Amino acid sequence: MAAGRFAPGHLGELTQHLPFEMVDEALAATKTTQARLRDLPSRVVVYLLLAACLFPEVGYLGVWRKLTGALGALATATPTKSGLCQARRRVGVAPLRWLFDLLRGPAATSRGPGTRWRSLLVCAIDGTTLTVPDSPAMLTAFRKQAGNHGGTGYPQIRLLALVACGTRTVIDAVFGPTSTGETSYTAGLLRSLRSGMILLADRNFAAKDLLADIAGTGAHVLVRLKNGRKTPILARYPDGSYLSMLGGLRVRVIDCEITIATSAGRRSGVYRLASTLLDGHRYPAGELIRLYHHRWEIETAYLELKSSILGGRVLRARTPTGVVQEIYALLVLYQLLRTAMADATTTQAGTDPDRASFSVAWQAARDQVIQAANVITGTVVDLVGRIGRHVLAALLPARRLRVSPRIVKRAISKYQARGPHIDRTSYKATLSIDIHAPPGS
Repeated sequence: MAAGRFAPGHLGELTQHLPFEMVDEALAATKTTQARLRDLPSRVVVYLLLAACLFPEVGYLGVWRKLTGALGALATATPTKSGLCQARRRVGVAPLRWLFDLLRGPAATSRGPGTRWRSLLVCAIDGTTLTVPDSPAMLTAFRKQAGNHGGTGYPQIRLLALVACGTRTVIDAVFGPTSTGETSYTAGLLRSLRSGMILLADRNFAAKDLLADIAGTGAHVLVRLKNGRKTPILARYPDGSYLSMLGGLRVRVIDCEITIATSAGRRSGVYRLASTLLDGHRYPAGELIRLYHHRWEIETAYLELKSSILGGRVLRARTPTGVVQEIYALLVLYQLLRTAMADATTTQAGTDPDRASFSVAWQAARDQVIQAANVITGTVVDLVGRIGRHVLAALLPARRLRVSPRIVKRAISKYQARGPHIDRTSYKATLSIDIHAPPGS
């Protein structure tokens, strides 16, 4: 544990993944180290911002009490609410952004089960929205959803992320006002795409110029197209797919019908996929169709951010700059948890990273902060740690195909959430795929 005024600056066992030296380097690189030693040194403030993401249910003073509760014998500061506010403003956004840029990327376990397909790192891109407090200050930078009376609900921020599907680690992320669309924000993520990746994307990202930009990075693409989109047939493949063009980009198109069967009935849907993987022998159409389902891993990552961590809450910052600082802290904290989980699963050969429970890791990390435990490694390096042992002791069962009806789980009105005829059952399912070869083949 750091001594004196630096003692509250920790993140429990996660400090081993974000050590003091790393935070000090971030502060030095961004020139935000305190000019004089204060009761709240800049390093301590960075850890406070990160710890706040573990405890969204309490204010910053409550987070401070959790950071200092187990320090008993050490003399620590007793800051006021305004003192913590001034300290957060003094540190600013830059060191949190620096840390995110340092930590982002696929986990070191990206060669493990479920993370690669035919030697390609499986990634997904998609967007979501985060809500911020409804105040005049926020409305100067962010806007509400369009609606009557000038908009409804809370102002929102659009977050667009590139995620490694196997470990759900964040490779890169950009965010800003919802007045800018997902496809426009995608340009900010191109820097993180490269050869050896395959990017899964939904219909929103199927614009021909955008796909050409993505392909220009060296990464391959597997994207869904609108069923009615015209795609010329240039050559046919034995597996039922065909060569086509989207603008100036050569792609392979697969038309298929997917049927889900459960004890409650059957449901079929027609899908059209396009990929820059043109070798039909090396990349069979049936495998590409099954691979596309992994795009949903990014939805699970957003669920962990918005539900497991935030609990559906509005972000706590009261200014646009504070919100940017908080989002970077949230992304750093999420990445630290995912890294700890991935490290743990690598110690058990053949364990798919998606069997690690995010909720278990999150709760274990909270406990370590409250106890100020395992901040610094001992003489023998523990590759798993307390968080990892909790994760390995509560591994989820191997993934099974299950389906659940799409319903409103958190209605704006409590009356909309009621009703005896809503089926909330998750059903075991079987999947069948029929590839539709184009006419004339």
